[in-house]
Amino acid sequence: MSKAYVTEILSVGTELLLGHVTNTDARDIAEQLSKIGVDVRYQTVVGDNPQRLRDCVEIAKSRADIIITTGGLGPTCDDLTKQILAECFGLKLVKNEAEYAGLYDYFNVKKNFTPNNFLQAYLPEGCTVFHNNCGTAPGCAFEAQGKVVVMLPGPPKECNAMFRESAIPYLRRFSDGLIVSHTLNIFGLGESTVDQMFRDEMNAMRNPSMAPYAKECDCLLKVTAKAGTAEEAEDMLRPAIAEIRGKLGDIVYGMDVDCIEEAVMQLLRDRPLTFAAAESCTGGDIARRFTELPGASAFFLGGVVSYTNGVKAGVLGIDPALIEEKSAVSYEVAKAMAERVRQLTGADVGLGVTGLAGPDGDGVHEVGTVFISLSDGERTWVREAHMGAQRTRSYVRRMAGNYAFDMLRRYMTGLDVLG
Repeated sequence: MSKAYVTEILSVGTELLLGHVTNTDARDIAEQLSKIGVDVRYQTVVGDNPQRLRDCVEIAKSRADIIITTGGLGPTCDDLTKQILAECFGLKLVKNEAEYAGLYDYFNVKKNFTPNNFLQAYLPEGCTVFHNNCGTAPGCAFEAQGKVVVMLPGPPKECNAMFRESAIPYLRRFSDGLIVSHTLNIFGLGESTVDQMFRDEMNAMRNPSMAPYAKECDCLLKVTAKAGTAEEAEDMLRPAIAEIRGKLGDIVYGMDVDCIEEAVMQLLRDRPLTFAAAESCTGGDIARRFTELPGASAFFLGGVVSYTNGVKAGVLGIDPALIEEKSAVSYEVAKAMAERVRQLTGADVGLGVTGLAGPDGDGVHEVGTVFISLSDGERTWVREAHMGAQRTRSYVRRMAGNYAFDMLRRYMTGLDVLG
């Protein structure tokens, strides 16, 4: 293995400090660097102020081997990154003839020429130039004073493209291996509980390593290995993943998926069935979430947003006397919702959700009480869930949807539907 280089990402732009623009560049760069085994230790954001930028560069020089900057490469007076970086490393800015000619051709076509645009063609002497295929400001990289410096434009489309096309090939020689990660998706336990379950293992592990992460309404356990090749890393990860799955059991709903509905979609492709949903407190969110996935129409037949008692009775055909006697938020009404939507649509499985997302209660149940149901025509299962009265409406709605998708997952894999 070669030296492990410490990397700092320095994001330049007052708009980032003020929160007017979200700093997605640093996130995306760090994620891509991790895949090639380059460790990001620091991330700094600084406004368009020359002295503060100088200070941040000097701090980065004192603690990092690789400094990656984003932003401040444009033609305006507040685009100071090149000037300050060149000054801090004792380099002159010189005209790059190829980039200058390219800018001339670009603005000659655009017919909106202003002389300051040509400032973008002035780059630190001796640098490796990164041509911008999505904009006008070129990036660059150089080595000076024992440091590696990479400068990228700020607009995310330009930054991401240049980083993939030019910076990653440039930086690969500073990698001390490849990093491979897999994420186990968990529904039913929170981050703190998962941490407690695996604390001894996590404290003892070095490579591979694992760490839990909280996600709204579910939890992730990320397992990471660093090796010379991807195959070696996968060999290191395989037994760790098997041990984790064995310990967590059926609450692991997938691996390397973005959400539980994506895991359901993967199952449906192997075991096709159709389903429909009758939704009250979720307001159609189950249908929205699933139909955002490509290919959803092969499995999801449709749904009814039965937000009022009138729609529950008039459209779904639930006996008004049942709603009156048991209330809309009840085991019995949830059961009827799943059964009726399955019958109405001809789906193999019907889902039903009714509950209180808040902030108002119904005088009987606390806010956050939700009944989730699944019916296959022969049997109906109903889960009563209590999210907590302090939860937000969006949390209750999303969690209710997660319960519905998890019940469908369990049904398709032969598990206890209610867990």
